[in-house]
Amino acid sequence: MAVCHSRVPVAIVQRLPYRLHVMSNRSSFAMFLTCASLAALGISFPAGAAEESKSAPMESDSAASGATDSPREDISSKSSAVATLPPTWLVDDGRIPVPAATAESLSVVARGALQMRFRTTSALPLMAPLTPTEEAADSLGQRHALHQWLRITPRIRYRDRIELLAELDLIRGMMIGQTTQWVDAVRDSDSTKELEAARLRQLYLQYMTPVGMFRIGQQTSHWGMGLVANDGDHATTFGDPRRGTISERLLFATRPLGPSHPLELAVAADLVFEDARANLLEGDRALQGVVALRWRTPRLTLGVYSVTRNQRRLVNTSTQTQFNELLRVHVIDAALSFNAPVPGIDAFLFGDAEVAVARGDTDAIRSIIQAASGQRERIAAQGAAARIGVVRQAENADGKWGDFKLAIEWGYASGDADPGDGTSRRFTFNQNHNVGLILFDHVMAWKTARAATLAADAGLVGRAAAGSQFMSSDGGVFGSTYLYPTAVIRPRSWIDLKVGAVFAQTTSDFVDPLRYGAQGNFRNYDNGDPRKHDLGVEVDAGADVRIPLGRALRLTLGTEGGVFFPGGAFDDDTDKSLPLQYLVRGKMGLHY
Repeated sequence: MAVCHSRVPVAIVQRLPYRLHVMSNRSSFAMFLTCASLAALGISFPAGAAEESKSAPMESDSAASGATDSPREDISSKSSAVATLPPTWLVDDGRIPVPAATAESLSVVARGALQMRFRTTSALPLMAPLTPTEEAADSLGQRHALHQWLRITPRIRYRDRIELLAELDLIRGMMIGQTTQWVDAVRDSDSTKELEAARLRQLYLQYMTPVGMFRIGQQTSHWGMGLVANDGDHATTFGDPRRGTISERLLFATRPLGPSHPLELAVAADLVFEDARANLLEGDRALQGVVALRWRTPRLTLGVYSVTRNQRRLVNTSTQTQFNELLRVHVIDAALSFNAPVPGIDAFLFGDAEVAVARGDTDAIRSIIQAASGQRERIAAQGAAARIGVVRQAENADGKWGDFKLAIEWGYASGDADPGDGTSRRFTFNQNHNVGLILFDHVMAWKTARAATLAADAGLVGRAAAGSQFMSSDGGVFGSTYLYPTAVIRPRSWIDLKVGAVFAQTTSDFVDPLRYGAQGNFRNYDNGDPRKHDLGVEVDAGADVRIPLGRALRLTLGTEGGVFFPGGAFDDDTDKSLPLQYLVRGKMGLHY
């Protein structure tokens, strides 16, 4: 999640599913060689398939109660009653479930998927560089692109006590298409066509004891709706998950009042490997401690977690001196989810909610006055989201499924109308909490990426602006409130027809921190009046099909797209509106 002039870096704990578990994780590189070789036995998985079995750790609190966008095992059956809401009735991305561990033997399981995405968009105007350059850079520069990735998730299990899991992405990136320009300060910028050979997401060893579960290694993290901690493995109605909250972690999770009691407790110590605002390989040293407490039943899950982070980065100045930029932040995050049968009809009511508050201080964001006085920037940001919906049950000879789903989501992220008042109020959702396709994940993502790139370009500004690494939203909701209704119709269990809309406005004046810092002006990202709060309206639609090619092989095909009608928040200094924006995506996946 983010605060400062972007998201406050806070990777966090997930949840405690079965017995004594919490979160998905990654571990040692030596183990990686062993696990990677097992991938040849079968299957790669998209966005992670780590928590599908009964023995999976507290990976997803909302998944446990059925109110989540993350597909787990399809527990539909031919029996007359469904005990609890199957997650695949809400979102089904076609992945093959992971079988439960057995109590008697050694087993090797692999799951995976090869994914390809083609995207075409309208031209997106962006702020031109502050000084003349050789290239015309007043737009994103990219209209078409083809991306691919291969995710493999092998695991070795000894009985139901020990598990060694690896998860990695191979040959990931843009294969064909136009490159972007002046947005390369952010990850996944598409500024080159180079494919990333391998990206390790998880590598961990898990051991179940009579008192709880221990897990050590590189692990992902997910909590609640994924506003702050999001593992990048929860499918959403529109869009795809990316990256995720990843830490080198020592985790202990237990049910302190007994194995059948719904109270779950988890504690963890982390060295953050990668999340929205920290990257270990780029010099960030972020240490954090996590405590999570959750009450989980088949119908209701509620919990709270607390995370405290201390992060530092060594910065070199133009005078050949060095200093540490420090960030200290504490986040309290409460989450709830539920599902319940609707009396008189074959349907489920479901819902979830999450509220997060971040408080702390930093000198990574600072004015000239703050730098001279040693005063630190205060962090005071908050965000929330809630969703409620209903899904109807259908049945034929092949089983049960949800043939109609209707839901509406509301979200709020605080904004920062005055970047120079000594307090950072901007809250940014994790980029994997997808809301539509265009407004947050495309328009606002690239506008903030351009601002971050210009602020960090030494050729333009002499030295990277303090806090420039926090300017980009990476596609997460920030400084906004929205309504997001969606509907999915499934005439058959293997086909989805979906529609959605996003209505949004800013929660404060829409101020570009780059223009404020460089020019001293309160202007929006298009140099217009920041007091205009209407972000606009987006309309999305799509279709997905899942085609079985065998017992453990499934082809997924789909298309989705949208049109965005910009509001006054994107008007320029002549009151000219941002042109209408469109985006269309083609999707193909092979799951095994």
